[in-house]
Amino acid sequence: MTSLAVAAPARTTSIRDAIRDTLRGEMQRDLRVVLLGEDIGAYGGSYAVTRGLVDEFGTERVRDTPIAESAIVGAAVGAAMGGLRPVAELMTTNFALVAIDQIVNHAAKLRHMFGDQFGAPVVIRMVNGWGQLAATHSQSFDAWFAHVPGLHVVAPSSPADAAGLLRNAMRGEDPVIFIEHSRQYSQKGAAPADADHLVPFGSARIVRPGRDVTLVAYSYCVPMAEAAAERLASSHGIDAEVLDLRSLRPLDRDALVASVRRTHRVVCVEESWRSFGVGAEVSATLQELAFDELDAPVARVAAREVPMPYSKPLEAACLPAIDDIVGAALGQIS
Repeated sequence: MTSLAVAAPARTTSIRDAIRDTLRGEMQRDLRVVLLGEDIGAYGGSYAVTRGLVDEFGTERVRDTPIAESAIVGAAVGAAMGGLRPVAELMTTNFALVAIDQIVNHAAKLRHMFGDQFGAPVVIRMVNGWGQLAATHSQSFDAWFAHVPGLHVVAPSSPADAAGLLRNAMRGEDPVIFIEHSRQYSQKGAAPADADHLVPFGSARIVRPGRDVTLVAYSYCVPMAEAAAERLASSHGIDAEVLDLRSLRPLDRDALVASVRRTHRVVCVEESWRSFGVGAEVSATLQELAFDELDAPVARVAAREVPMPYSKPLEAACLPAIDDIVGAALGQIS
């Protein structure tokens, strides 16, 4: 007799609230979980993600820190080595450069350098985004972190994935770079109410099935790819599949190969710079594993190869747009 699993009821929530609710739930479940970051206490965080948590859990577990990312991450790594489950918040991805030694040379390597005697189960939340923030505050270093063995790197694009990936990160045994996007915090969608809802790392998600071309994206570029797919269908009769990577390290290579076997054409979309980026890894993966399935070279849509300007029109010109995705997909078909 076959047993049918009953799906947990879903609720509509924002990505911001999904992350906050997950942090709260894990802090209630596991007394080892502590939060560290600039203004995450009474102020509630730069993006209001941690608002209210200090009132519930106190300043011992929701710790405001100095404006010193190397100290935030260093303390979090040390706390993880000592048996706690720290979640460090960095105001933007750009500030992770101040803590790059703690992330790359400490958190990522401890388990391997000490023969698996201990590791650093730390989650480092950081925020991508733009909006006239200029060159040093509008960068995406996703591919930098995904390059490093010992790190998991994830970037959700929906409330359900934000909750499931974060919960998986907080219950794991290895350091996780958890990339959020400032433009998506208010984005709403369905999320399971199940307090044990987990999204495994290395598992891509088919957002929209299709047969003519695959649009590979992650984070903020997923809704852009969905909008491009709608336009391709309504204006050009092209059925585009949208594949959300969700996880950059590990990368779901099986899902990429399976998708290209269905569509035979691929466009990879990212907000990072084009050179040596996620799209380059996707292209190399498909060339190595599914070359005979490709009817056209993999196309890449990415940010222009310049530091981000402050000027709003120039900023828009530097970032990938829906028109760019549609044009790249049409170039695959023609």
